[in-house]
Amino acid sequence: MATDTFNQQGFDFIPPLYSEVEISDIVNTIEVNTKDKANFRRSNNLFAIRRFLLEVPEIIQLIFTQKLESILKELLGENYFLVKSIYFDKPTDSNWYVAYHQDLTISVNQKIEAEGFGPWTVKPDNYAVQPPLPILEQMVTLRIHLDDTSAENGALYVIPESHNKGIIRPELIDWSNTAEKVCPVEKGGVMLMKPLLLHSSKRTTNLQPRKVIHLEFANNELPNGLEWAEKWNWKT
Repeated sequence: MATDTFNQQGFDFIPPLYSEVEISDIVNTIEVNTKDKANFRRSNNLFAIRRFLLEVPEIIQLIFTQKLESILKELLGENYFLVKSIYFDKPTDSNWYVAYHQDLTISVNQKIEAEGFGPWTVKPDNYAVQPPLPILEQMVTLRIHLDDTSAENGALYVIPESHNKGIIRPELIDWSNTAEKVCPVEKGGVMLMKPLLLHSSKRTTNLQPRKVIHLEFANNELPNGLEWAEKWNWKT
């Protein structure tokens, strides 16, 4: 893993960390533990579980293997902790797509006014708020892919180095001078990403599924009594 490349480009890739057996165990555990729960977002286009590790704690030991923990220690060091987890399942016939955007909000467990935090959004189990830029700049996202992912079934498109330009309004981008890159990932592989990296996802066209576990990490304690809604120390 080239940390310098990740910091410069805003994204990088890790070859498969999980075997076919490990992936099968992960998928089966998700299916067994979510089959009859109505509070998950489920439609023909998308199945999503927010607060994933809290909703399906049985998955933690299957995801946080020695291989993943070794990668996290190399990439993040000792000061980072998990602050958000989401499971995305893009079905085989999904026509769902996401336009270019940055991930600009964090999840907190209560609304407390603090300088530089806002606007606020009320979520079912927490609050989402845009924090000051320095917090976003230090955050890191890992996307664990449970299927082979290509441009035809929802691989991310990104704008390299866009994470270095602060908050960007996509509608103001000069696309004639902007190069995008598609990010295919092998089954069991991991995509690293800075939340401020501009990224998008297109419709599925090859009738192949795309299941992803999305994990966000931060190293900042929040001010004024604010607390991360999903803070968890992954280190053993």
